[in-house]
Amino acid sequence: MSFLFLFLLSLAILLHSSSPMPYPYNTSFHIDCGSSTPSTDSYNISWLPDKFFTGGSTSVVSEPLHFHLQHEKTLRYFPLSSGKKNCYNIPLPAGRYYIRTFTVYDNYDGKSHSPSFDASVEGTLVFSWRSPWPESLTRDGAYSDLFAFVKDGQLDFCFYSIATDPPAIASLEVVQIDPLSYNSAQTGDSYILVNYGRLSPGSSQWGPGFTSDLDAFGRSWQSDSDYRAGKSESYKVITTKEKITGTEKAPNYFPMKLYQSAVTIEGRLEYELPVDAKLDYLVWFHFAEIDSTVKKAGERVFDVLVNDKNVSRVDIFKEVGSFAAYSLNYTEKNLSSSVLNVTLSPVAGAPLICGLENYAMVPADLATVPEQVVAMKALKDSLRVPDRMGWNGDPCAPTDWDAWEGVTCHTNKNGTGLVITQIELGSQGLKGYISEQISLLSNLINLNLSTNSLDGTLPIGLGQKSLARLDLSDNQFSGSIPESLTSSNLQLVRLNNNLLEGRVPEELYSVGVHGGTIDLSGNKGLCGVPPLPDCPLFWENGRLSKGGKIAIGLSCFLFVAVLLLVIYIFCIRRGRNDYDFGLPSDLICKYYHRSPVFISCLSLIFELALIYILYISDVITFIALS
Repeated sequence: MSFLFLFLLSLAILLHSSSPMPYPYNTSFHIDCGSSTPSTDSYNISWLPDKFFTGGSTSVVSEPLHFHLQHEKTLRYFPLSSGKKNCYNIPLPAGRYYIRTFTVYDNYDGKSHSPSFDASVEGTLVFSWRSPWPESLTRDGAYSDLFAFVKDGQLDFCFYSIATDPPAIASLEVVQIDPLSYNSAQTGDSYILVNYGRLSPGSSQWGPGFTSDLDAFGRSWQSDSDYRAGKSESYKVITTKEKITGTEKAPNYFPMKLYQSAVTIEGRLEYELPVDAKLDYLVWFHFAEIDSTVKKAGERVFDVLVNDKNVSRVDIFKEVGSFAAYSLNYTEKNLSSSVLNVTLSPVAGAPLICGLENYAMVPADLATVPEQVVAMKALKDSLRVPDRMGWNGDPCAPTDWDAWEGVTCHTNKNGTGLVITQIELGSQGLKGYISEQISLLSNLINLNLSTNSLDGTLPIGLGQKSLARLDLSDNQFSGSIPESLTSSNLQLVRLNNNLLEGRVPEELYSVGVHGGTIDLSGNKGLCGVPPLPDCPLFWENGRLSKGGKIAIGLSCFLFVAVLLLVIYIFCIRRGRNDYDFGLPSDLICKYYHRSPVFISCLSLIFELALIYILYISDVITFIALS
């Protein structure tokens, strides 16, 4: 967005702020950035102390008395020590939101240098500030607003430093609105509507943000006088206190006051709205026949033209009658100029307009696929990535900016999202561990966490098929090498100078055999492949190996077989040969229990079992100590 847009939205400091809760939606946040205490303004709006930020510092404008509202006097700024990307991450239910910021410099840092920075919503670039700001903007600040969808339960409003300039923000407001507003059913939820002019012809600046006049969404409306083409004295203002029907209704909840004033002129009524080229613009027109002298259809008829294209012929009385709201909208596609021209051309009588809105339709940028966002946020926490690296917001978006420091992203195969392909964090002073969530990075090709102070075991999910280069050298990783690494297409493996132990999978070692590079040196506990020592026959990774378990299992089987054979030969078969006749079945049990042969058999069985248990115990102890 151009600096011109921000200049056109700059507001005088004498204007007041208020944002009533929308109906029937009840989620809203009014954050006084930089403030440590809550407050309530003169319009009974509760402002929260600064929260939900990822970093930065606080300050106060150089001339606080110049600002009448408390939330305009304090600010949060983000020096490079907080990283090049910082955000406000606000938890929200999924839906559509009106988002408004107040940005001010007022030489708070004493450097007399207004900053250059960009701002994004949900990973899409929406505002650009470039130094030097006009003097009025530097001194008084500017409000900017937009409509955006939040789908993942959290609003990410992020700032990006340019050069060494610290981004700054004085207040941030978020109000839930009707998700069907402004034709979203037709345009979809993949656009952000950025305000390039919300005009109330015939009245001064008003509405939430300026006075106590109600607007269910919290929209602010400003005078149209600065955007009229031609001589201002030829315009005529019409106002009424009559009730206007058809207002305050879903999904747009346009306020009644908007339709109680209008501008008319004998001849063509023209507006010139500054815009940025190469974007689509959604233009909304608001009309109400509030002139009581117009009593029937055909008395006031005019054409609506946008950049000289006839959009619609309007007869307000024919459409809705007197004192009733009537709106229409039009989308100007791929605008090639820096001015949007709106003209009302008379057909019968004089043209009239009550409201005019112009929104840039900014396509939502590609975002990182959700499961990889989860993985990267888990890695941020587990690796204890320092604030200076700016791991905030979406790892890959917006595409106009670099991804998180040390991270490389690409578009996925079907072009619907961004995926992480490389993480380069060697020698960054990291002191954590690798999260198990790294298994969600299914497109990761290169992982370099070398020369840090990372510890813990290597996750069992480390080693997607995409992984080609792995460098975890010079850390303090312990435990065994996970089998999952054998399923990847590794061409380089550096695990040297860690505390790893156990058998090295032969498939992993074959990386070096097939022309790749593998370095496992400096791990005293590794074994099984040249030039490492041989692994103990029955012991591996601090526990019985598979071979040991098989050997013990076989010995148990043989012991049981021999035991059964002894019982059969010395107890059952021998007992039968002591008599030539058979005993009654109820005496057999008593006989065996009292028989010296049976007692000697039991003694033999216990002795053999004890010998076997002692033998197995000695074997395991010997292997463990070897």
